[in-house]
Amino acid sequence: MAFSFLNQELAIDLGTANTVIYQNGKIVLDEPSIVAVDNHSGECMAIGSRAKLMHEKSNPGIRTIRPLKDGVIADFKAAEMMIRGFIRQVNARHHSIFQPNIKVVVGIPSGSTEVEIRAVRDSTEHAGGRDVYLIYEPMASALGIGLNVEEPEGNMVVDIGGGTTEIAVISLGGLVFQDSIRTAGDVFTADIQQYLRQQHNIRVGEITAEKIKIAVGAVLPELDEEPEPFVVRGPNLMTAHPVEAAITYQEVAHCLDKSIAKIETSILHVLENTPPELYSDIVDKGIYLSGGGAQLRGLAKRFTDKVNIQFHVCDDPLHAVARGTCEALKNTDRYSFLMR
Repeated sequence: MAFSFLNQELAIDLGTANTVIYQNGKIVLDEPSIVAVDNHSGECMAIGSRAKLMHEKSNPGIRTIRPLKDGVIADFKAAEMMIRGFIRQVNARHHSIFQPNIKVVVGIPSGSTEVEIRAVRDSTEHAGGRDVYLIYEPMASALGIGLNVEEPEGNMVVDIGGGTTEIAVISLGGLVFQDSIRTAGDVFTADIQQYLRQQHNIRVGEITAEKIKIAVGAVLPELDEEPEPFVVRGPNLMTAHPVEAAITYQEVAHCLDKSIAKIETSILHVLENTPPELYSDIVDKGIYLSGGGAQLRGLAKRFTDKVNIQFHVCDDPLHAVARGTCEALKNTDRYSFLMR
């Protein structure tokens, strides 16, 4: 097995906010999906965490790009640079003169069009993937949660990522009914930015709004464990003088209310279109929440109260899709739902 490093297997969760790569059942890379490019030469200057440090802080000569928007590739060239760079980082530990033969499974949103699917496949192939498989994110999420997707039973997952919220009923290794809406983590961040502008007259960037979401993000006005208010500093919109405000979780719950209501509507829409036999399975087992958005405080309780079916937040929701993609990679021959 002297040349085993020449045949590599990677599971990639290509997310709008973060890209996670599994190799041999372990996370080998977890970085923000962002690229910094030199405006004059068009060359890639940094990717991942280093590029995120430059985001919203760069001079006119440097531009930061998030290659994925709403879960799909919006900038083909930047996406290719990013995937290539991440694969190179993973391979950096194998010092070899040969190019490894890489087998890859990539997660994609269930609402992807043929053009969007082609963009992911082409970017991965151009970045060095020889044998590329694609898996729909709700299916990967169900595998990552540990559900048996091939049984003749109904399982329902709600995966709230950075760009899309994926809602699907799964049975017999297929998506029985699914909905993919572009209301997810990025929209929540924009809601917080807009709220601060309107209510506190403070202008904040994407990174600060993201910190507020993590520190005091909630969807219920009353919680058993209340997080401390988050103190935010920024310029006053009128005077440009520095101001600070303490943002409470109640305020965040209020400003996210409309976006969460859209996800509730989509969940009810999927349930309305679910065959009765599968519906009864879902009522018995409950509905599983995954993705970064599942970490919002009070989310499972709010959904449970709205839908009257128990919601469960899975273990480590942030990496559920990546874990499922890794599971699919181990069994590419067995799983018929993988796309070549």
